[in-house]
Amino acid sequence: MSNESQGLMGWIDARFPLSKMIKEHLSEYYAPKNFNFWYYFGSLALLVLVIQILSGIFLTMHYKPDAALAFASVEHIMRDVNWGWLIRYMHSTGASFFFIVVYLHMFRGLIYGSFKNPRELIWIFGMLIYVALMAEAFMGYLLPWGNMSYWGAQVIINLFNTIPFVGEAISEWIRGDFVLSDATLNRFFALHVIAVPLALLGLIVGHILALHEVGSNNPDGVDIKKNKGADGIPVDGIPFHPYYTVKDIFGSVVFLAIFAFVLFFLPDMNGLFLEHANFDPANPLNTPDLIAPIWYFTPFYTVLRAIPNPFGGFFMMGLAIVVLFILPWIDRNPIKSIRYRSLLFKINILIFAATFIILGYLGLKPVTAFYSQLALRFTELYFLFFFVLWAYSKTRSKSFWIGSFIVLLGGVTFYDKFMNSSGDDPSLIWKTWFIPAVYLMVTLLLPFLTKWDSEKEVPARVTS
Repeated sequence: MSNESQGLMGWIDARFPLSKMIKEHLSEYYAPKNFNFWYYFGSLALLVLVIQILSGIFLTMHYKPDAALAFASVEHIMRDVNWGWLIRYMHSTGASFFFIVVYLHMFRGLIYGSFKNPRELIWIFGMLIYVALMAEAFMGYLLPWGNMSYWGAQVIINLFNTIPFVGEAISEWIRGDFVLSDATLNRFFALHVIAVPLALLGLIVGHILALHEVGSNNPDGVDIKKNKGADGIPVDGIPFHPYYTVKDIFGSVVFLAIFAFVLFFLPDMNGLFLEHANFDPANPLNTPDLIAPIWYFTPFYTVLRAIPNPFGGFFMMGLAIVVLFILPWIDRNPIKSIRYRSLLFKINILIFAATFIILGYLGLKPVTAFYSQLALRFTELYFLFFFVLWAYSKTRSKSFWIGSFIVLLGGVTFYDKFMNSSGDDPSLIWKTWFIPAVYLMVTLLLPFLTKWDSEKEVPARVTS
């Protein structure tokens, strides 16, 4: 019987591989049967992407990418357009929720080793998506042409001036002018609504195709493709549809309930999602009391501020992102899941998560000697985490652990002695020095003083 006689689906399949795609990526894509709570966030990221695209389309119908009209057009959307306030808040709140689910999705990959062989390319695609999201969010941040948008963009773009020889030319090229102006707003609008979203969609397709090629990881870190039945189907796998589509629908309903609550009752999250200074129009003559980027950029902004030298801070901020790209080659331990890694590894992961959150908090605080010293110490912890992660990748000798402790703590102390400054209170340096010192003691000296570095045996089959 020909496809033409099989109804609408047969007619479509004769011209487009719809049924084949559904089978390959849904009904006959076998995922591990032990997915847990942490596996909601990938699908939730797609859900928020749809919210952002749809709300963005309606916003562009009324927004004016003109320096003289942009702020007034946003006010027009909020006050005069039917349901305009809801669409605008969906977009602004959605941006924050996007980064919340993406950060949780990345953390899941970190604790379950989803970046390891054979999933390195999935991780790289994911990191490219993350960088594209940062670019998309930064450009969208300028579009309301509020006072914080203006000055935040001014600070970030001026960072490129610190690059030797070519920095000023790069900043001028980004702005399209010698100062932030109508040209900057127009090019950011074009990139925000066309160029970056297209790149983002392409990267997401690549991310999903790479995932479905090698298969999903799971909380045990066991490759289910290595244990197949006589029918060629993984014995520990279940079809993604209907099992996980139903699961994701439930997660989406819960997520949308939380999203709606924030949307209707706390859309600005007391200045965290929408800064109060951004409710005033851009004014080159009125600098806000505290210029800080939106919360999802603040961990890296803190790294920038932690280094007094402008180019050094810019370099370290970039390195803080680049180091995430090479994570698959830093952690080469064959055990993927945190379930079977050592207690010290678990402590290290928790310290890293706390460090990232604290860096984000410090980025929202004013520049004082105390906060500057804390920013430096937690920046040190951020980078030390990756060294320790590499060190845990295989069995090491006692001399390695002791030598690493001495060299790293000596490097921190040397920097404090000759390059660190705490203004009028030098004692802050040595008071906060204990933060990296204690971290290094716990992560580098405990492996041979305790049995906390022992790892568990990984099962051959996934567990429930």
